[in-house]
Amino acid sequence: QVYLVESGGGLVQAGDSLRLSCAGSGRSFNTYGLGWFRQAPGKEREFVAAVSWNAGSTDYSNSVKGRFTISRENAKNTMYLQMSSLKPEDTAVYYCAATSKYFSGSIYAHEYDFWGQGTQVTVSS
Repeated sequence: QVYLVESGGGLVQAGDSLRLSCAGSGRSFNTYGLGWFRQAPGKEREFVAAVSWNAGSTDYSNSVKGRFTISRENAKNTMYLQMSSLKPEDTAVYYCAATSKYFSGSIYAHEYDFWGQGTQVTVSS
């Protein structure tokens, strides 16, 4: 079992930066692939970024590539999402997720076993 808690969301202006954190519990945290997803009102949950168990590989959606950076510190059981050049269309609830089956993470939400409760990010224009 892995419990995930996101933090760091808030209200920012377009062009600002924000860093989200995802704190995990459980001894196997450092063996899981991890990912960030987001869901805007009236839209489906969408993939944002993923990182492998050892941070050796990362993957990004085209909409955030070059602006967002995913990372993890296994010694702290924590994953991060550094977001820069934020746009109003980045407004959403951001969720972190963990998968025991895909060590590199996955772009598909259904392949994740555990989810956090989400943190709101609002970008004003």
